[in-house]
Amino acid sequence: MSDSVAMAEPSLPEGAYGRALRAVCRVFAIAGSLVFVAIVVMSVVSITGRKLFSSPVMGDVEMLQMCAAFASASFFAWCHMAGGDVKVDFFTTRLSPRKIHALDAFGSFLVALFGALIAWRSAAGAWAVREAGERSMLLDWPMWVPQMAMVPGFALLALAGAYRSWQHLCAAAKGGRA
Repeated sequence: MSDSVAMAEPSLPEGAYGRALRAVCRVFAIAGSLVFVAIVVMSVVSITGRKLFSSPVMGDVEMLQMCAAFASASFFAWCHMAGGDVKVDFFTTRLSPRKIHALDAFGSFLVALFGALIAWRSAAGAWAVREAGERSMLLDWPMWVPQMAMVPGFALLALAGAYRSWQHLCAAAKGGRA
C-alpha cells in the first residue's frame, strides 16, 4: 500500500453509522474465528480418535465444510472496513490523494456490488436446495442451512463496501483531505 493511501485511510470520516457497522463487522469476524477454532478442535479430536481408537467424529468432513462456509463469509466485511484488502497501487503511487480516494471509492462500490450479488445468489441457491430437500449424507442435516448462513456475511460485505465507497467519495470531494 502506498504511503499516501496508508496515511489517508485512518483519517476517513466515520460517524455513528460507521462505528456501528464496524462493530457488527468485527462481531462477525470474531464469530467466524470462533467457528474456525471449533472446526480445528473437532478435526484434532476426529483425527486422534481415528488413529488411536478407530473412532473418528462421525460426519467430521461434512461439519467442516458446512461450518467453514459460514466462517469464511464472515471475514470479508471486517477486512474491507479495516482497509485490509489487497491493493495493487503501482499505477496510482504518483496520483493525488483526491484521485486515489476516487479510485478507492469506485473499488469499494464494486465490492458492494459483488457482496450484494453473492448474497443474493447464495440465498437463491439455498432456497433451491431447500425446495429440493437435499440433506447431507452422513449426518442427514439440511444442506440449505449452511448455504443460507453465508448470506448475512455477504450482505454485510455489501454494506461495508457501500459505506467505504461513501467515505472515499467524501474524502475525494474534500480534495483528498479527510
